[in-house]
Amino acid sequence: MDRILLRRDAARARMAVENVDALLVVHPTNVGYLTGFTGDSSVLLAGRDRDLIVSDGRFTTQLEQECPGLEAVIRPAVESLNQAVARLVKGLGIRRLGFEPSHLSVADWDFLRSELTSTELVATDGLVETLRAVKDEAEVAAIREAVDFAQRAFTKLRAGLADGQTEKEVADRLEALLREFGATGSSFPPIVAVGRRAALPHARPTVETRIGDDDFVLIDWGATGRPYKSDLTRMIVTGKVTPEFEKVYRTVLTAQERAIAAIRPGAKAQDVDAEARSVIEQAGFGRFFDHGLGHGIGMDVHEGPRLRKESPTILEPGMVVTVEPGVYLPEWGGVRIEDDVLVTPDGCEVLSDLPKTLDAMRP
Repeated sequence: MDRILLRRDAARARMAVENVDALLVVHPTNVGYLTGFTGDSSVLLAGRDRDLIVSDGRFTTQLEQECPGLEAVIRPAVESLNQAVARLVKGLGIRRLGFEPSHLSVADWDFLRSELTSTELVATDGLVETLRAVKDEAEVAAIREAVDFAQRAFTKLRAGLADGQTEKEVADRLEALLREFGATGSSFPPIVAVGRRAALPHARPTVETRIGDDDFVLIDWGATGRPYKSDLTRMIVTGKVTPEFEKVYRTVLTAQERAIAAIRPGAKAQDVDAEARSVIEQAGFGRFFDHGLGHGIGMDVHEGPRLRKESPTILEPGMVVTVEPGVYLPEWGGVRIEDDVLVTPDGCEVLSDLPKTLDAMRP
């Protein structure tokens, strides 16, 4: 059976639990996940026994090509998308309409509420995202491909890295290399942070700071494939390995290794986070690790599940998560190491294999 149809069937099962007659899917990634459509300005109205994708004339041919068998409603130019949805919901006699509260704007919700006086709007937060958290074989293969794009680009970038290049020049070159090796683009604007600027977890590359201004650089990057993503972080030593850098680096690497070893079906996300956090705390750096251990990755670079404190999520086979502990010391710098990890039926598999021992980080 078509895997897209299987996804919509799974969504229908969750709709039954939520006791809604139909689900209005507005988030573009969720629409694409449930239909295969790669365009925009469209929504899915998924019902108990009928699914409609609501779009406009720009996408008529694209819908025919990407969504064969899915009923498309092409609204006239004089009708807004919300007006088309309201018209269809009334015509179908939908009494309880589920919607995505994290993605439907207040203005859109107000309009639908005013138009659909005989329909109850029911918030169904995370319904599709929960399905997306567990990947099928094709999705895992697409993530592997995105990891490969990212690793090949980084390997070539590192070979040409030289003192004097600005952070922005390195980031721009990395994005170009991602496309050169087959990616459609970067998962997010690459982070290239030299020395003390690496203390900023989401540092933006600058034209003022250059490779060689300090002894190390943090690079966080990822590739967008078809359309799945990857997300990796590596440190590169461009000068001497100081005792402080060695201590911080070994601490972060040990924390990551402990966390990865804890990933298996049935494990709690918060327990995996705790494995890494305990190593960093025991080394005296606990207050300098102030973000979650990782996040799911797939069609979006940040999605469920989340590896963080107090996350009750139970890991399942098919989930793909980043594992990215870090230590950030103001006025000194930061160290983060990140890999993409698949939960397997009997444990886990690290999908990325770029070297990360301290010796591999040396010039």
